Amino acid sequence: MREAGETTSTGAEPGRRLTFPAAVVLVVSSMVGTGIFTTTGLLVRDLGSPVAVLAAWLLGGVLALCGALSYGELAAALPRNGGEYQLLSRIYHPAVGFAAGLVSLVVGFSAPLAASALAFGHYLSAVFPGTPPAAAGMALVAVAAVPHAVNVRLGGRVLVSVTALEVALLAVFVAAGAARGEPARLLAGGGRTAAAALGPAFAMALVYVSFAYSGWNGAVYLAGEVRDPSRTVPRALLAGTGGVVALYLALNVVFLAAAPAGELAGVVEVGHVAAVRLLGRDGGRALSALVALVLASSVSAMLMAGPRVYERMGLDYPPLAILARRTRHGGPAVAVALQAALALAMIATSSFAALLTYVGFTLSLVAGLTVAGVLVLRRREPGLARPVRTWGYPVTPLLFLVLSAWMVAVALVANPVSSWAGVATGAAGLLLHAALGRRARRAA
Repeated sequence: MREAGETTSTGAEPGRRLTFPAAVVLVVSSMVGTGIFTTTGLLVRDLGSPVAVLAAWLLGGVLALCGALSYGELAAALPRNGGEYQLLSRIYHPAVGFAAGLVSLVVGFSAPLAASALAFGHYLSAVFPGTPPAAAGMALVAVAAVPHAVNVRLGGRVLVSVTALEVALLAVFVAAGAARGEPARLLAGGGRTAAAALGPAFAMALVYVSFAYSGWNGAVYLAGEVRDPSRTVPRALLAGTGGVVALYLALNVVFLAAAPAGELAGVVEVGHVAAVRLLGRDGGRALSALVALVLASSVSAMLMAGPRVYERMGLDYPPLAILARRTRHGGPAVAVALQAALALAMIATSSFAALLTYVGFTLSLVAGLTVAGVLVLRRREPGLARPVRTWGYPVTPLLFLVLSAWMVAVALVANPVSSWAGVATGAAGLLLHAALGRRARRAA
């Protein structure tokens, strides 16, 4: 394995083409996806109190902000592509980073990408009856992959345009909900709030919410392609995450005020139920179109961020060097093609459904290891240049770690099969790293 650098396999610099607005948009579009439109009904069912549901979304937002602030310090000090793969390789050991890279490939991007694309197909089918959801989802992945594979700037422009439109339309929906909803519904079941917030169901609710907030670290994956990364990436993480936290809280207030809790409990399409209540059937159809647009943006964001991890792995491990190839316009074509192909296979076979159950748990483990890296590097390398330092240190990373540990512990008890499957994914990464190391030594 060679020292990680900034050059591609052809020796060409990828270049720092992405601006602050593009980095913010990447964070926002990585976060806003299926989770916000599918999990609130499950939380209402499990917690039984709208106040407790809002508390879970608020605490999940605090957790995401703590993570974003911690990642900001690491990204400013180590501004390279690759996200957790390159950070954990640097902080702990290359084997740990490689395992995180495999987790990103399977759990962090491929499964959510396939899920978002298939959900896009279902919502599009609601707008245009008769549309085959799987075919629509596969078409979306294929079309969205092209600009990101060919040209970095083109992919960034497409993402900025789509995300700006989706945020504007979501703001309109929030305004409509504020005007037509019934705020008194937010206080229903208030007697169960304290018990719900202190029980294990609340920790599981945070696991679901964490999945909805996942993507707050989106800009870290492209830190090597952002202009002035030591300043831009931390600011983008904070601005994007803070904006999405505010948007999610507003959307949940609208959902919970739109319909009685009994109508929302256990419902996956909670946004559709709220829209029909607030705006009638045509409103529900319009929201389906909006959600389809949101999901298209999410697919685009994952196709932009995920391939940078595999490209970085290709730069560091000669047997994977093909993943580091770029086009003359800077697009990581092979890495994007790998990501798209895995997602297409999952859509075609529906095998991604089993993966989704352990996405939140597995990503919580990886994010926890990365945030702990702030503490490790502060102690081990006090002289490391840190253009940005974590606000509220050490409380900020410690709060993230405590909440993450609580979620992980409860998930291990409540859902042992899916949780241990996440552990097995990381273990597979360690074994694959060992095999690649042996191959590299034999070649030498």
